[in-house]
Amino acid sequence: MDLVPFFDRFGEAGTAVLGGALLGVFFGFFAQRSAFCTRSAVLDLTRGRNFTNLAIWLAGFAVAVFGVQFLIWNGNVEVLETRFFATAQSLSGALIGGLAFGVGMVLSRGCVSRLMVLGATGNLRAIISLIVVGAVGYATYAGVLVPLRDQVGGLLSTQSVGGNDILAQLGTQQIAGVVLGAVLLALSVVVAIKSKLPVLKYLSGALVGATIVGGWYFTYQMSQQVFEPVQAESLSFIRPLATTVVFATDAEAVAGFDQGILMGIFAGAFLAALLFRNLRLASFGEAGVPSIWRYLTGSVLMGFGGIAAVGCTIGAGFTGGSVLALSSVLGLVSMVVGAAVADRLIDGAGQAETVTAGHLAPGE
Repeated sequence: MDLVPFFDRFGEAGTAVLGGALLGVFFGFFAQRSAFCTRSAVLDLTRGRNFTNLAIWLAGFAVAVFGVQFLIWNGNVEVLETRFFATAQSLSGALIGGLAFGVGMVLSRGCVSRLMVLGATGNLRAIISLIVVGAVGYATYAGVLVPLRDQVGGLLSTQSVGGNDILAQLGTQQIAGVVLGAVLLALSVVVAIKSKLPVLKYLSGALVGATIVGGWYFTYQMSQQVFEPVQAESLSFIRPLATTVVFATDAEAVAGFDQGILMGIFAGAFLAALLFRNLRLASFGEAGVPSIWRYLTGSVLMGFGGIAAVGCTIGAGFTGGSVLALSSVLGLVSMVVGAAVADRLIDGAGQAETVTAGHLAPGE
């Protein structure tokens, strides 16, 4: 991929914004169409209901792992110098932050990516939750909560266990990651068939995962062609929300890949909702909606937990999980466990969400 013509026209920062925006549009559009949501996937398990949401989530995760591992195996992407492997990562931050994030996404009735999609379609509860997530995320990333984050993150690191690369820990070749991705793909197809998930819903979930692959490829190509060094990465939402807060106070702040992602996901989700007539204003005043304090508490937990775990269900779970980073996989598992426990203790395992014909259970 030759990005020089884009650098000449838009500059390096502008190209990063453009690439992030394009990926964000695809993510937002297909996440809206598939009702992609990690919380809903977890609730499929805890409540023993039809596994349609789990199948959608698994399709995305499988494509992300298979696609990224294939790119690494054939030499189109290198990840050893990325934030996941270049320095020691916090395992305690992944575990504790992941648990906090998982509880938070149950309280706020949606993970960060789902709240962004809902916010773009008119859900005021999601928008308020995102504002709090961003504010607390920034406080944890570079503000008053940094000491607490460091205490949590300093308990145990990957340096203590020999590194963050799962394949290296197991002593296996890179092809093992490709095989793992293929197995996950096969499993996702089996779950989709068992749950009678429509093909278009499955494909939409898979395309959500494909944006993670595209993010790694695009940013790696940028890292090889720009004058100023940049690290390869892929989609994340907690850090972009946190760092974008800077634009409210710093007139000289320069937008980049993160800001492109945020703009893109809102645009993509809004476009999908507009085209398929899913735009709807939703507020806290509706019948059956939990207290605003529940949403705010959940948002605080996600803001802190997401930064402590170095990512949300997408930034850690999908982006970090796709490169088989130990801290990210542990973080994702902790998020799932936190959500499962919180659902049982707070909402009750027997409580079922309404699923109407032709519609999937919403993430919020």
